[in-house]
Amino acid sequence: MNEFEQSSRYQQQEHVKKSYRFKSILSTVMAGVVGSAITLAAVNFTEADAGNQLQPKTESAVENNSNIVTTPTSTKGSGSIADIIESSSKSIVGITNIQSQNNPFSKSQGNVESGSGSGVIFKKEGNSAFIVTNNHVIEGASKVEVSLYNGEKVAAEVVGADALTDLAVVKIDADKAVDVIEFGDSSVLRAGDQVMAIGNPLGLDLSRTVTQGIVSAVDRSISVPTSAGEWEMNVIQTDAAINPGNSGGALINTDGKVIGINSLKISQNGVEGLGFAIPSNEALPIVEQLIEKGKVERPYLGVSLADLAQIPDMYLENLPDSVDSGTMVTYVDPNSAAAKAGLQEQDIIVSINDEKVEQASDLRRYLYTELQAGDSAQLKIYRDGKQQTIKVDLSASSAE
Repeated sequence: MNEFEQSSRYQQQEHVKKSYRFKSILSTVMAGVVGSAITLAAVNFTEADAGNQLQPKTESAVENNSNIVTTPTSTKGSGSIADIIESSSKSIVGITNIQSQNNPFSKSQGNVESGSGSGVIFKKEGNSAFIVTNNHVIEGASKVEVSLYNGEKVAAEVVGADALTDLAVVKIDADKAVDVIEFGDSSVLRAGDQVMAIGNPLGLDLSRTVTQGIVSAVDRSISVPTSAGEWEMNVIQTDAAINPGNSGGALINTDGKVIGINSLKISQNGVEGLGFAIPSNEALPIVEQLIEKGKVERPYLGVSLADLAQIPDMYLENLPDSVDSGTMVTYVDPNSAAAKAGLQEQDIIVSINDEKVEQASDLRRYLYTELQAGDSAQLKIYRDGKQQTIKVDLSASSAE
């Protein structure tokens, strides 16, 4: 083979190699394009499918031309819980009960803080702003001090108080009140409704603490000892944490309205989430009477009572065996309706207007919820073992 043939074959081989390399590169490029197209289609399909399944979209910060784009993680939405609390908290105050105390050693008298609670600014009228709280928060106070939203402390005047319903109203200068909060309709509450409690648990250091929960039950009836006697309170039960110092604070709904006045909790080992509030629909009529008259007027019978379980058997010897419940008269006010009707000590009351009386709280509840001053009532009693019926014309008084 001559040199020319060798050179020609060599050039052909080089051409074949170059052609092969070009095809290989073209094949690789085409594979990449096809692969990219498949990947793009898969991505588009996945996003579309995710959209059809209503999957939440997420956004993240990305870097673009050296400018960092950020996406806010939270925003203030209208009607959010935080907005409701921020607005409502301005109407929640702390209340300090200050009482006079004598020092037997120095023979001096001074004022001491005997307790604290919470209150709700609910009304402005003229030069006064009215605050509702619990009676037990201000009971026995010689002075009442209110701690406002901005931390300022001002003197308050007690407008009126009612021990049985555990409600009280105090007032401060209207220009000191930042805002007022509206009452809502507690009758529409249902178990499971979301509620928030705002108050000052354990004192003013934790002022306007917010706890959240639900309405556990409505129309609960619990027996509460008060300075005016045992009373059956109708309450809202909630699992929102209510602690000492929350008393008198607001239980609010998701509309930011007060649907209850926090009053008490059950505190026992192993018991959690049992707090109670006075429904707004029951609190408002009492509050209005306190503002108008300074007290709650109720029918006044004028007796002191003791349940049969508290009476020694020697006083019950003449009582028929069929009588196993009732309440005994232990004292009669000489100027009362009971005295005028002829009630005597040791009389045992077993019914009022044919409603059975098993204990003193039954009689008191019927008097205060079913009757008014000026009404008449028929009392069925046992005296010396014999049954009698006595008619009583009820008078008016602020307490039994």
